[in-house]
Amino acid sequence: MKEITGNTILTGLLGSPVKHSKSPLMHNKAFELLDLDYRYLCFEIDESNLKAATDGLKVMGVRGFNLTMPNKNLMVELCDELDISSEIAGAVNTVVNDNGRFKGYTTDGIGFMRSALDAGHDIVGKKIVLLGAGGAATAILTQAALDGVNEIDVFSIGDQFFGRAEEIVEKLNAKTSCKVRLHDFDDDSILKNAIASADILTNATSVGMAPNIDACIIDDDWFKDKSVFHEGLVVADIIYNPLETKFLKQAREAGLDTFNGMYMLLYQGAASFKLWTGKDMPTEEIKKLYFG
Repeated sequence: MKEITGNTILTGLLGSPVKHSKSPLMHNKAFELLDLDYRYLCFEIDESNLKAATDGLKVMGVRGFNLTMPNKNLMVELCDELDISSEIAGAVNTVVNDNGRFKGYTTDGIGFMRSALDAGHDIVGKKIVLLGAGGAATAILTQAALDGVNEIDVFSIGDQFFGRAEEIVEKLNAKTSCKVRLHDFDDDSILKNAIASADILTNATSVGMAPNIDACIIDDDWFKDKSVFHEGLVVADIIYNPLETKFLKQAREAGLDTFNGMYMLLYQGAASFKLWTGKDMPTEEIKKLYFG
């Protein structure tokens, strides 16, 4: 890797907690592989000091940065400009600093769509059932609609995200050709009917993530119903710890193709990398090193 000099360009991640993140590993290795004079660092920043931190980064001429929870929504207000996906989703996970002007993007949805393709499933023109309406879910929802998915049924519990989800669904129905519907997760009959006609079912919640690996967002008996978990249905989970959640395990045992969120993480990072450097991240090499 190049030695750090007065010309080294800084990128990084702002969030809390961030010490567990794989982002520094993959970005710094990608910089090394492409002989780029960049570095990527993690900074423990939350909503209480996000504005002060980003004001400092702007003044210092940092090229750009990623944001993770809890900062994605607040960053919308701190950007000078937003791309269409961030504007609709109301969240930013990538910022590009162009001469003191912040432009915000959300690449999580790009990461999901690319990971689906990587798993052998082109879902453009198809129907998705999306479980959840939090940050990751709305990024997937927004990008999928923009990319040309035909129908999306979103299921959410009546929590603090439901009102925001209603607004996003309204925007997507107005701005895209995708037919988007929002439902109450507690309505089993609507959920079963939606899955029965879906091409891909995606868990975009944290249910089943370590340490709660015995949890499953769908009742165990549903997986035995071939009219619901039907032949040809693809089942995805944005969780990657564990690599196979109980949700994915039961879908696999029902004979269905599955994929997890590991490559969503890789490809959302690759999209950020391209925005900052103008170059494609060498994803195959990064996969072998950190995602094997």
